Amino acid sequence: MSARELVVLGTASQVPTRHRNHNGYLLRWDGEGILFDPGEGTQRQMLRAGVAAHDLNRICVTHFHGDHSLGLAGVIQRINLDRVPHEITAHYPRSGRRFFERLRYATAYRETVALTEAPVDADGPLATTPAYTLDAHKLSHPVESYGYRLTEPDGRRMLPGRLAAHGITGPDVGRLQREGSLNGVRLDEVSEVRRGQRFAFVMDTRLCAGVHALAEGCDLLVIESTFLDEDEALATDHGHLTAGQAARVARDAGVRHLVLTHFSQRYSDPEEFERQARAAGFDGELTVARDLTRIPVPKRR
Repeated sequence: MSARELVVLGTASQVPTRHRNHNGYLLRWDGEGILFDPGEGTQRQMLRAGVAAHDLNRICVTHFHGDHSLGLAGVIQRINLDRVPHEITAHYPRSGRRFFERLRYATAYRETVALTEAPVDADGPLATTPAYTLDAHKLSHPVESYGYRLTEPDGRRMLPGRLAAHGITGPDVGRLQREGSLNGVRLDEVSEVRRGQRFAFVMDTRLCAGVHALAEGCDLLVIESTFLDEDEALATDHGHLTAGQAARVARDAGVRHLVLTHFSQRYSDPEEFERQARAAGFDGELTVARDLTRIPVPKRR
């Protein structure tokens, strides 16, 4: 199976620090690359992480605050400079189209690549491929914001014992998978449902229905935790989450691997985010994101 992993390019919120770049996250998924929220400096972070413009197939912007979108100009120009041979699709809130256009044409350059704009204006599916369905859900932030979710189609897991009991071996196994039955044996008699993997990306938002819908049943959830719990009132006022709130969302949604990110520069101890997430009851795999780290999508159950 092709690698499925998250490459973390930046983890700061509004103000970058010496150790944290503005946002940027690349999801590698079966040979495709989806770039989420390219903030300022993303092009350089891609270089440091070994991510090429040719790796990109989609760009997904949650909203048009600068720490989530100012890197678009450089990334788009790099895509064209490198003459990426395939089409790239950009998703972003339709209400921010004027910002996308300004960033896309911020300076003069030669366009060589087909960049398709596919603005988002409602909850629901954005794209369906053999490898995944991409959906969006509206979030709660001072400017319009959407989170994104990838869902792999369910498949079938063959059960060797049942196959052997029916005398099905070798090439006949593939034939049964393709045709659904073989010599009176149905596929569902010798296999079970293999649940597709699920990934969600939740950035700047208060708690809302969209957060819970995006997180439900995720194998890997990337979610902002700008503030610590003692600043919950400030988080709500500014349209953000705390570490404890993000962890409770993940706990209630049955998330397997929780990635906390988008940290305010006011905090000097990143381990406190993990402590508060654990105190909130999340007992799955947990990563407090750092720039240039790689996080694999958990293996199927």
